[in-house]
Amino acid sequence: MSRLFSSDSKQQHQSQLDSKLPDASNKVPLGKKIFGWLKQIVILIVFVMVITGLMDLWRGKDIQHDNLPELQGVTLKGERVDVLAISQDKPVLVYFWGSWCPICRTVSPAVETMSAYYPVISVAMASGNNHEIQAYLDDKGYSFEVINDQQSELSNDWSVQVAPTIMVFNKGKLTSYTTGMTSVVGLCWRMLLA
Repeated sequence: MSRLFSSDSKQQHQSQLDSKLPDASNKVPLGKKIFGWLKQIVILIVFVMVITGLMDLWRGKDIQHDNLPELQGVTLKGERVDVLAISQDKPVLVYFWGSWCPICRTVSPAVETMSAYYPVISVAMASGNNHEIQAYLDDKGYSFEVINDQQSELSNDWSVQVAPTIMVFNKGKLTSYTTGMTSVVGLCWRMLLA
């Protein structure tokens, strides 16, 4: 009898262990797992877009949309540019940046890519004299147009307080702006929607 009892108790113990193990028939199909992951990624992307949109609104609260100040100057190549006049023909991307700005080091390659397809005028904020800025551009391989805003006069006129700040102008109007990190895709969308 004791042998029978111990055998029953072993079977009972084994069935308890088996019930705790995952059942192969209860496994989630791969398609459902992938759908779940994609859903989480989409939620994350939407969350990031909402947060960055709110940050742009807060950072750009002082940027004027009406009665725009002039945005013109002389590039490092000695050419006079007037952004509002250039934007009458096609959208213009204006990039406020600094050689001292760590985020600009990530954004500048995207701006360089955009300069192959759209007019780009950049404003180097407090980044040194023309020679220092040109040496920086040469070192990085950037060819976009640069206005040296050595005393931050243009950036102050435009209430730009964060680097990088990117603005898009079309037909003399400010159609879009963003601050901080952005990508080629983000810049393309802004230019296409301008």
